[in-house]
Amino acid sequence: MTSAPTGAAPARRRIATQAAFETRAILRNGEQLLVTVALPVLLLVGLVQTSVVELDTGTSTRVDFVTPGVLALACVTTAFTSQSIATAFDRRNGVLRLLATTPLGRGGLLAGKILGVLAVEAVQVVVIGGVALALGWQPVPSGLLPAAGLVLLGTAAFTALALLLAGTLRAEGVLAVANLVLVLLVVGGGLVVPPSELPGALAHLAAFLPSGALGEGLRGALLGTGVPPLSVVVLLGWTAVLGAGAGRLFRWH
Repeated sequence: MTSAPTGAAPARRRIATQAAFETRAILRNGEQLLVTVALPVLLLVGLVQTSVVELDTGTSTRVDFVTPGVLALACVTTAFTSQSIATAFDRRNGVLRLLATTPLGRGGLLAGKILGVLAVEAVQVVVIGGVALALGWQPVPSGLLPAAGLVLLGTAAFTALALLLAGTLRAEGVLAVANLVLVLLVVGGGLVVPPSELPGALAHLAAFLPSGALGEGLRGALLGTGVPPLSVVVLLGWTAVLGAGAGRLFRWH
């Protein structure tokens, strides 16, 4: 007769299980899929197939110019919008406080959330990249690795912002603010439309926002013009500031 296993599962297994749960929770939610997958794909097709939005693409094709910005948008929808809303409602419902007292712990919970975000982003890249390739996208191969690094930096910055909001505001407030911020970043944050093409002072402001830095960085990497050093510095700076703020102000209940 064998004795029943005792004790908690290894930390890596606990984190992997939580990450899988976080990933399924996003991919099975219709509203989340609308924001994280459907919206970027529709925007990609609309911007490539129509000229409603005037863009100075230089010597690049429209699909080559637009796709990096749409990938940047996909990163923001998952790392910021989706994560802030989900975490805020988990906090309101007492889920965070409960999980923090389990063997998973606070560190394991946060690690699981981050890995879940990265898993969803991988799905987004496959879907959006597939649609873009079908539309004629030709990314510069040497820019793929720098682009992946920029996505990781962008994910860190926007996940930190998501946790800062989710850990300090009421869930209903986070829902409103997160969606409003997403709209503002799409319209004037330098994600899809480069900061240089935005009007007036907004052009200078967007270049120093994490959205503008991520969009410009991915355009530089995937168009083969090189990643602007300013983009990396801005993303690192925002990640440090937002991470410190989330670490100090985040409330688990």
